[in-house]
Amino acid sequence: MNPINLDEIAKTLADGIRESLCSNQPRLFTQLLHLIAQGKLVSPEKIATALRISRDEITAALGLMPSVEFDQEGNIIGSGLTLTPTPHHFHVGDHKLFTWCALDTLIFPVILKQSARVESLCPVSEVEVKLIVTPDGVKDLEPASAVVSIVIPKASEACCDVRGAFCNQVHFFRSSEEASTWLTGHPGAIILTVDEAYQMGRILIDHLFKDEENE
Repeated sequence: MNPINLDEIAKTLADGIRESLCSNQPRLFTQLLHLIAQGKLVSPEKIATALRISRDEITAALGLMPSVEFDQEGNIIGSGLTLTPTPHHFHVGDHKLFTWCALDTLIFPVILKQSARVESLCPVSEVEVKLIVTPDGVKDLEPASAVVSIVIPKASEACCDVRGAFCNQVHFFRSSEEASTWLTGHPGAIILTVDEAYQMGRILIDHLFKDEENE
């Protein structure tokens, strides 16, 4: 068996999802995360003010991010981190939020610089995987045997539907046995330990948001 190259996985994944997630404007994505983490919907005006750009510029940028969730009034309710219930529960501060996929729960505490309590349902056993994710690592993982699935979407697929091409196939599993069962229907996926997925996620952040580091 060839050793897992986390840097290669992260770089390839970044190339596949960058356009859909941040439309070449990483500040927009990270600012949305910080605002949604406050547990409230985000108006376009609020994000424009936070980024010190015009409403027209925000409208244009959001138009390049097709997976962003809006309510009927045009407010943003989800972009990776969401107010809409999903199988991935993400408790940060006093707010009960959700994420689009298992990997989100591992990388958002790094971006937010806040610890989060995570609960996510294994899609095979329906056993809940629980953990605490901090900006520095993972702790209190239950069960300790839990693993994470990762897929590498093509950029041409992810740019139109990052949730369908990537997020909906990235899960926590109770153990590698359950993951192997799931892999029979998803032969292109990769299974990582939770610690490996966390470390890969940190590298992914560097690839996606390296222009943000000094801002």
